[in-house]
Amino acid sequence: VDWSCLEGFALIETDFMYVAKCGLDGEWSEGEIVPYGPMQMSPAAGVLNYGQGVFEGMKASRLENGEVVIFRPDANAGRMQDGAARMSMPAPPTEMFIDAVKRTVAANERWVPPPGVGTLYLRPLLIGSGPILGLAPAPEYTLLVYCSPVASYFKGGQLTPINLAIADDMHRAGPGGTGGVKSA
Repeated sequence: VDWSCLEGFALIETDFMYVAKCGLDGEWSEGEIVPYGPMQMSPAAGVLNYGQGVFEGMKASRLENGEVVIFRPDANAGRMQDGAARMSMPAPPTEMFIDAVKRTVAANERWVPPPGVGTLYLRPLLIGSGPILGLAPAPEYTLLVYCSPVASYFKGGQLTPINLAIADDMHRAGPGGTGGVKSA
């Protein structure tokens, strides 16, 4: 990998992704690592018609000793579970989520940049992949984890300070809505 070409927060396709399925019974299939690439999906998939999907984002970094570490996957699992509950979706158990993330990183370890160059950004998705015409939960769900090496989110790695006003008498998102979850 030519790390000198790594710039910003752009997608670089890696080798593999993780995929698991779940039906209405709430039982998850044994997830598997598959080659990264397009997914086949019905045009009636719940995520396409009703936005029934949630996502997360986290990073894996390479330390000076070569070890690869993942930043707080348990917190991301909890947030995905909260979002899944809000969107009427079966959530993967914490252990399954962490295993999916670790397996994705291990399968794509050659894409983890050296220390100081960047990180491997991980994007777990939980989507209503089964076809549904009426307004109801999808009959099938897919947990997908893919990744991409990234540099700093902001060009040049610099954050420009801004002035902010803090208001504690307003809500960022309406109570009971979907603004409090990372929904697709």
